[in-house]
Amino acid sequence: MEYSEQQQVMEQLYLRLERTVRALQANRMDACWFKTKAEALQRVSELIPADATATCGGSMTLAECGIMDWLRAGHCKFLDREAVPREKIPSVYRAAFSSDVYLMSSNAVTETGELYNVDGNGNRVAALIYGPASVIVVAGANKLVPDIPAAIRRVKSLAAPVNAARLKQDTPCVKCGTCAGLRGDLAAGCRSEQRICCSYAVSGYQRVPGRIKVILVAETLGY
Repeated sequence: MEYSEQQQVMEQLYLRLERTVRALQANRMDACWFKTKAEALQRVSELIPADATATCGGSMTLAECGIMDWLRAGHCKFLDREAVPREKIPSVYRAAFSSDVYLMSSNAVTETGELYNVDGNGNRVAALIYGPASVIVVAGANKLVPDIPAAIRRVKSLAAPVNAARLKQDTPCVKCGTCAGLRGDLAAGCRSEQRICCSYAVSGYQRVPGRIKVILVAETLGY
């Protein structure tokens, strides 16, 4: 690809990011975008006071941005579910509801200003919807989709199978590479006991302005 073509692709991406940021802001979410994950990390560090209690949902994006390392470096009080025995993890999930800051990514971000997320346990979508005083969502440009139907397809055809494989789940999507309910409705899927797609949340217009803060990055991050 010629440099001019690369430049054109990036300019188109920047326009999509700008459009998505404006749509998120119209839905009363604070939103911004950066060209690099290093800039995103800097912004996250500015949003979390040193005396804050923070925790997070499982996220490859947070790890790839260096945010997990930053949290574990002692910049705030971090409730780390990976630092406790397995039987203590549910208590960390519950503590998230009274935390100052909750960090996560999003399975999809629509250009019309919605966040679309699907969970197995439901702890991540629950904290996104209610509880923590501030929610910080970091997402790469690969999570951008035109609308909710596209978001549903993205999760069923890409995010769910890859994440199920990463988590070593025994589900049909790991074996065949796509959700058994790809051609069904939103909640259609398998009947596996290890299914990771159980709770579905669309975050649109927000009653509490600015509680959800969305940081988009013009890079491929996570699944």
